[in-house]
Amino acid sequence: MIYFDNAATTRPRPEAVEAVTRALTEDYGNPSSGHAPGRTAASALRIAREEIAAVLGCESGEVLFTSGGTESDNLALRGAAYLQRHKRRHIITSGAEHDAVRETCRALAAQGYEVTFLKPDSTGAIRVEQVLEALREDTGLISLMLVNNETGAVTDIAEIFSAVKRRDPGILLHTDCVQALLKVPFTPKKLGADLLTVSSHKIHGPKGAGALYVKKGLRLPGILTGGGQEGGVRPGTEPMPAILGFAAAIKAGSATFLEDTARMEKIREHLKTALPEAIPGLRVIGRSRAPHILGISLPGYKSEVLMNLLDARGICVSKSSACKKGARSHVLEAMGESAEVIDGAIRISLSRYSAMDEADEFVKALKEAAGTLRVKLR
Repeated sequence: MIYFDNAATTRPRPEAVEAVTRALTEDYGNPSSGHAPGRTAASALRIAREEIAAVLGCESGEVLFTSGGTESDNLALRGAAYLQRHKRRHIITSGAEHDAVRETCRALAAQGYEVTFLKPDSTGAIRVEQVLEALREDTGLISLMLVNNETGAVTDIAEIFSAVKRRDPGILLHTDCVQALLKVPFTPKKLGADLLTVSSHKIHGPKGAGALYVKKGLRLPGILTGGGQEGGVRPGTEPMPAILGFAAAIKAGSATFLEDTARMEKIREHLKTALPEAIPGLRVIGRSRAPHILGISLPGYKSEVLMNLLDARGICVSKSSACKKGARSHVLEAMGESAEVIDGAIRISLSRYSAMDEADEFVKALKEAAGTLRVKLR
C-alpha cells in the first residue's frame, strides 16, 4: 500500500505504540487517585505535559490536554468569545479554515456574534492587509490557521498577529497549528498567539489526544462541568494512553524533524514537476509551502472516480479534508477555483514514512487512471 493521506491521519510510530501499550497494560492508574498507581500516572502525566511544552516552546502550565484538534479549537473559540462577550462581539477568521473553526464561528454567529470570513488569496493564504482592513473597535477574537490542511499554504501568522497587537492589544488571537506541528517551525511566543491548537494523530501519535496552548494569565472558561482536571477547562479523567502516546510521538518527532521535513519536501517538489509532465492538463493548486501537502487537479475528471481507481491499486489519497466526508472543498471554493477544478481536485499528503519510489509509482498510476477514464469518456 502507498499511503499518501497523512494530512488525514498518520501511522503511529513505534515509540508512540510502546507508550500506549505500557499505559494500557502496566501504568493504568487514574492520575487523580491518591494510591501508588495513581501517583505513578500523575507523574507520567506531568512528564508528558513537560515534554510537549518543551517542543512547543512554552511553559508546561500553558498546555491543556484535549481529545484532539476539534475540541481544542472549540474550547479556544467558544472560551475566547465568552471572555469578550460584553464589548467585543466581532470575530475574524477565514473561509479556508478547518470546519472545527469555521462551523464553531457559525455557531457563535447564531448566538449573536458577528463573524467576518476573509477570502484567501490564490495561494490559499491570508494577507496581513486583509486582517487589518477587517478590524473593528469591537473585534475581540481572530482565528487563522498556520498551515492549510488542503493546500499546504502557510499564512504569516507572526506578521499578522504582531500587526494586530500593535493596533489593538485587547484582541485575543488563536491559530490552528494541527498541520504545522513538526512540519514547519513555530512557537506560540514567536507567532504571538494567545491560543494555539495541536493534535496527536497528525504526527504519528494515537488518535484521541490533542493539546491547547493557553497563554499564561489568560483564564479560559470551560465548556463542560465536572472535576477539576486540566484546570477545570477540560474536566474528566485524562485519556492516559493517548496522552502518553502523543508525548512519545512529539518527542521522537522533534529529534527527526529536520530529516523528516527534508525528505517530505524533496518528494513534494518531485511530484510538482513529475505530475504535470506525465499528465497533460494537470494543475498544481495554490503554492504549498508546507513540506507534506500538495494539492492537484485534473479538470474535467471526477476526483472520486480517480481516487477509486487509485484505491484499487492500493494507493490512498483524498479529495479534501477527511472531515468533509466527500463534500466539495470549501477551501478551494473560497480561493475562487472553478467547479471543474474543484471537482477534479486531489490532495496528496506525505509523512516521514513516504518514499520517492512511492511517488514515482503514484505518478504512473494516476497517469494510467486518467488515461483509462479518457478512453471511457470518448
